[in-house]
Amino acid sequence: MAEKFHTELEKLKADTLEMAHLGRFMLRTAVDALIRQDAELAASVVARKEEIHRMEVRLEEHCYHLIALNQPMARDMRFIACTLKLITASLRIGRYGKVIANIVKEILDKPHIANLMSIPHMADLVIDMVDDAVAAYESDNLRLIDDFSSRDDTVDALRHSIFREGITYMMEDPKNISRCTHYIMVARYLERCADHACKIAENVQYMETGERVEIH
Repeated sequence: MAEKFHTELEKLKADTLEMAHLGRFMLRTAVDALIRQDAELAASVVARKEEIHRMEVRLEEHCYHLIALNQPMARDMRFIACTLKLITASLRIGRYGKVIANIVKEILDKPHIANLMSIPHMADLVIDMVDDAVAAYESDNLRLIDDFSSRDDTVDALRHSIFREGITYMMEDPKNISRCTHYIMVARYLERCADHACKIAENVQYMETGERVEIH
């Protein structure tokens, strides 16, 4: 019985990683579509929204089934709890990718202002955080997430910088208002994805050690 349960846990982990990679893919592809102003690429992200939602429902049901039938304790229970949090975070990261993809069609008419300001760099930092948080879950390697507090601070600073720069361009020319508003919103969505990466990291820490941490 115990062997079957742990086989089920490994299957749950593999399927959850698949969902996490899809959420990450949607975010990365949406940002690439934004940078390139590629409407077709953006549409391919929007088309995945139902797929990731179906994965969420199926994986959550799998978690609840394992809890009900096996009454897990200690690390096994913490693993399932962490997995539930990762499922939710992956869905939200994918949804932010979808929202960014929907913005692409709104800004196809003109070239980017100031080469998108710092959005490409910010996106790279955020996606690296998502990658490391998911890799820590997969490998139980806490070293991948031990600097998340400072990395999150850097992302927050970039978001504020993009906001200030966007306001400056709006004041210089009212024609920039719509586009810069979109840039500011994209930066906010990226910041929220970094927050979700931090939440994954917090839960991986709890899964491994049983200790609660808060990443600011």
